[in-house]
Amino acid sequence: MEWWQILLIVVAVLAIVLGVLYVLGNRLQKKADSQQGLIDASKQTVSILVIDKKKQKLKDSNLPKMVQDQIPVYLKWRKMPLVKAKIGPKITTLMCDERVFKDLPVKKMIKVDLAGMYIVGIKSLPKVKKSTNAQPVKQGFMDKVKAKAGSLRKK
Repeated sequence: MEWWQILLIVVAVLAIVLGVLYVLGNRLQKKADSQQGLIDASKQTVSILVIDKKKQKLKDSNLPKMVQDQIPVYLKWRKMPLVKAKIGPKITTLMCDERVFKDLPVKKMIKVDLAGMYIVGIKSLPKVKKSTNAQPVKQGFMDKVKAKAGSLRKK
């Protein structure tokens, strides 16, 4: 076989693989859009007191058996952001969106958008008092290199 025939076969295989990935990606995007529509339709604003938040496997969590049975297999082994919160007089474990999980304050009363047992968004955060004696954030290696490079360009 000539080298150009091998190259042609490799290009054809890559084109087929990319075509399959494109079709699967479109299907998954449509499915995610429909699920997001359902979440938006069923969300409601609720006041909660966040007791604890952590990432752990769903099988180790305190979620009801019915909820654990409905979770897809590929998510059962993954660590998910879980929030232990007090909603009214009841303490429950809630699942949370990754972006919302980072911003949730612990031991604070906040208003969130809740769709079933899933925290979708934060409506209001408590005001945080600025500390006068706050310690400076430790600068990482890459930040130091970028700062040095920036100072060298200015010269």
